Amino acid sequence: MAELGDVFFRANYRCRQRAYQRWHQGQRKRQILRSQIGFAEMSTSRPAACVGCANYHGQAYGTQKDQRIPLICAIHPYGWQSGSTCPDWQAAEKPSGGCFFPLAVRSFIE
Repeated sequence: MAELGDVFFRANYRCRQRAYQRWHQGQRKRQILRSQIGFAEMSTSRPAACVGCANYHGQAYGTQKDQRIPLICAIHPYGWQSGSTCPDWQAAEKPSGGCFFPLAVRSFIE
């Protein structure tokens, strides 16, 4: 029975991987079109003090669209308000591959 679960796990992994590749390809095409019409850089909704921070969350919570409140991080829920760098900033660990998977899943796949 464990082998059957392994087959389904790998099939689901491949489906997720292909879906991510399609999404990424679409993003690349959109960026090419943006650069051709003069919008070379995409604007980010992330505050400048939070760029590259491991504590960044960035999800908006609320039931109605006009009343949603973004949670920037657990340490500073509304983001770092000062103009200087955040004292709680930590470098985010970038995954080595194209996708991020938890350690247990990554070791199973390899």
